[in-house]
Amino acid sequence: MKSIIVSLFVLLTAVAVRAQENNLHAQSTIYEWPSDPLVRQKLDKWQDQKFGMIIHWGIYAVPGIIESWSICNEDWISRDSTVTYEDYKKWYWDLSKQFNPVNFDPEQWAQAGKAAGMRYLVFTTKHHDGFAMFDTKESDFSIAKGPFATNPRADVAKYVFDAFRKKGFMIGAYFSKPDWHSQYYWWSKYATADRNNNYDIRKNPWRWSMFKQYTFNQISELMHNYGSVDILWLDGGWVRPLSTVNDEVRAWGAAIPAWDQDIDMTKIADMGRKAQPGLLVVDRTVHGPYENYQTPEQRVPEHQLANPWESCMTLGGAWGFVPNDQYKSARQVIHTLAEVVAKGGSLLLGLGPQADGKMPVEVVRRMEEIGKWTSRNGQAIYNTRITRAYKDTNTWFTQSKDGKTVYAVYCIEGNQVPKSITLHANLPGKGSTIKLLETGKTLKWKNVDNAVEILLPQNLPSSLPALALAIQTKK
Repeated sequence: MKSIIVSLFVLLTAVAVRAQENNLHAQSTIYEWPSDPLVRQKLDKWQDQKFGMIIHWGIYAVPGIIESWSICNEDWISRDSTVTYEDYKKWYWDLSKQFNPVNFDPEQWAQAGKAAGMRYLVFTTKHHDGFAMFDTKESDFSIAKGPFATNPRADVAKYVFDAFRKKGFMIGAYFSKPDWHSQYYWWSKYATADRNNNYDIRKNPWRWSMFKQYTFNQISELMHNYGSVDILWLDGGWVRPLSTVNDEVRAWGAAIPAWDQDIDMTKIADMGRKAQPGLLVVDRTVHGPYENYQTPEQRVPEHQLANPWESCMTLGGAWGFVPNDQYKSARQVIHTLAEVVAKGGSLLLGLGPQADGKMPVEVVRRMEEIGKWTSRNGQAIYNTRITRAYKDTNTWFTQSKDGKTVYAVYCIEGNQVPKSITLHANLPGKGSTIKLLETGKTLKWKNVDNAVEILLPQNLPSSLPALALAIQTKK
């Protein structure tokens, strides 16, 4: 079995990035605004936050491989051909016996997020492999039942949520609707052909009814036992009513069974909102009343969107921890953040702690680098809304919620701060003031043809990734 571990470690680390690309969720093209005033109020608050952290952490951190997907039997997934599928699954499930994060440090994670300027959290309470990162009573396959069970912090989700709440974060619980470890979803009577449940629900209604109750009960535990939760972030969009399968879903290229994988989202949402008034339910890709905001994955929409959305993107090449991952630079993240916010969205950045419970040193360092910019220029990002003209070459525009201030974020390519910035949109009127947020100083500007030239100080650090300007037009 040791040889299996070594060979699969090398193979699955190498294909992690490719695997992410084969499994992306595009956002729905249909959006339905929630009718519940408490949900709309929470949604407005969420839209003020703009920058969040999504944490993938589970037994896949032990060998440092892609989360869950390596046990799915689909043709885009690569495994060692000398190892049988059943042996591989057994090896993977048995990682639960090794997962003992004795250095579990959610305070480090929360501090890193705070330092970066992040303001909301989405934590993976259970991924598709079914391993619960909370003390569920519905299954023994959880962090609280293995080697970590005797640790005072064995109920991991509780301490993660607490640490981030203390830093002022909105709290989101990621939960996978499919559960590949459950006999109610992948029944061992049959082979596991793909990501879907592996039996005909029409012929086995009792078994699916048990899965629905199991899912409801686990989500109920999260809604009732873990303090204030703002977002229920549901993944695994193939678990959905058959009536909602449209061309967008078919374009994923995954098999679509002939039966209905409906888990009764109305019942789940009603329960969740009774326990957590105003709860945002994000049933990814399932357009309708329970997709309160859309979640394009690993990309930014081409154009500005008026409805609520977030781009969920990895800092490195994988969602979870992978050794020697290549992380995006602080400059890349800041430029993406400016673009996302100007287009009306929020950026949810994916990070993965190591198996021992610590966030990688390089990730913490990157968070600090991002925070050097957001701490001085966040006024152009947080609590803002879209402007009609939202881009001018390298410049992205936002505005304050009251519309009194327009912000321009000029993204710098390379390490050369220009002597001036020329704007062709959102031009200030006569008597307006333009302030450089990095220094707080008022800048000189002049009209040039149908544009405005803004003169910049000559002593700015060459390493600045972007310059944020506050434009207040005199009425």
